[in-house]
Amino acid sequence: MIDYKIRTINGNPIVDIEGEIRQTAETQLSAAFDQALAMQSNVVLLNFSGLTYMNSFGIGLLITLLIRAQRQETQLRVFGLHEHYREIFDLARLNEVIPIDEDEAQSLRAAR
Repeated sequence: MIDYKIRTINGNPIVDIEGEIRQTAETQLSAAFDQALAMQSNVVLLNFSGLTYMNSFGIGLLITLLIRAQRQETQLRVFGLHEHYREIFDLARLNEVIPIDEDEAQSLRAAR
């Protein structure tokens, strides 16, 4: 199960994710991402500090979101990754295409 909240700071949409990213989260995460893209920002920030689980389907879903963002000429950035998920990003080489920031402040600075 996944819960999300969308908020904005300085016009930058931030999607706060709570729970598990697996196949059952696809509809909700896609809807959240659609709402963030609709804000017409040049960046969407994903806050993973509330992430409790992500499987290989979740990694695939993130790749799908990245492709959608690129088609909209929007940068996707993440922050709040726990060490375990940071390692998964590294192993999957997602860190090469999705910038990983330490915290929200760093993501917002990079979004300028």
